[in-house]
Amino acid sequence: MEPGESGIGPVLDTFPDISRIALLRGGGLGDLMFALPAVTALKAAYPGATLTLLGTPVHQALVSETRSPVDDVMVLPFAEGVRPGEEDPAATGQFLSAANERHFDLAVQLHGGGRYSNPFLLRLGARHTAGSATPDAAPLERTLPYTLYQHEPMRALEVAGLAGAPPVALEARLRPQDRFMAGLPATLGSVLPPNGAPLLVIHPGASDPRRRWPAASFAAVARAAADGGCQVLVVGDRSETGLADTVVAAAVGLSAGKSDSKSEKRVASLAGRLRMGDLAALLARADVVLANDSGPRHLAQAVGARTVGIYWVGNALTSAPLGRGRHRLHLSWTTHCPSCGADVTQVGWTAPRCPHEESLVAGIRPENVYDDVRSLLGR
Repeated sequence: MEPGESGIGPVLDTFPDISRIALLRGGGLGDLMFALPAVTALKAAYPGATLTLLGTPVHQALVSETRSPVDDVMVLPFAEGVRPGEEDPAATGQFLSAANERHFDLAVQLHGGGRYSNPFLLRLGARHTAGSATPDAAPLERTLPYTLYQHEPMRALEVAGLAGAPPVALEARLRPQDRFMAGLPATLGSVLPPNGAPLLVIHPGASDPRRRWPAASFAAVARAAADGGCQVLVVGDRSETGLADTVVAAAVGLSAGKSDSKSEKRVASLAGRLRMGDLAALLARADVVLANDSGPRHLAQAVGARTVGIYWVGNALTSAPLGRGRHRLHLSWTTHCPSCGADVTQVGWTAPRCPHEESLVAGIRPENVYDDVRSLLGR
């Protein structure tokens, strides 16, 4: 077996007689975006095969309401290191039984270092396996050493190369379904600006509180954009409605004595109101999306939107967009917890994290972020 070169990592020989592929990647929206370049590569290397994502309910919702290279989704059971939640051995057994009945020919692990995910993957009964692994993880047939600071889509592509799949695209690509694009005016009503009018979408949330830019900073950018003639829509899931309302209220408050009522109405929240297909369509319709390092920012990039991202430097190494023509980054170089001084650069499988959740990106200046928003709007 002679490896080829892909420019990212070695591309080994393809496995013979592959018709059913399983790909394990739990987590949120962003985690799926990181895996999609590898899905595209595997589909190209095995053009007759179906690819099943072993993922989460949010993945299932996105796949069902967008156009993607994933053929179908099996929702993972709650299991340690695979999907957080209260474990149910019976549900896990039922899932594995159903997976075994599919007779997967190839199972690919893109869910971290493999301490828990590799044993889980091996229970699928696939003829061939490939994935990443820390030194203490169960080995797969073909394995890539897992290191903390590697760009996640590139890691996924390197794993795909182990299975004989060279890169086709370096970043995730999705398309909203036509029915959601056509339905945006009815779904959003008067808050959707007419075609040609500038639209800024803001997502102020993130699963890790340390990645969240302060609501007041988002509000300052929202206010400046609205005063400049933009419609500003703040998005989030149901758990983020309070955060979105805070951003809107602060943005409107900043307008006191400075703007007319029409300008104030240019900032509104849609948090908790959108289906996944609606969100994808709205992000595709946006002129610019401003967000933390979060699932909606990665989804915005995948559907072709221009983005301005708020990043802690360690997360930028693992998940930032590759190009700068359509995407801009603002980085925080904080390396120690603001509360206790603990080193935050090695949190992961190599070290425990401190219990504090203060923002690591609070020092990024709103005026600098707005300069990039305005620049991309001008383009």
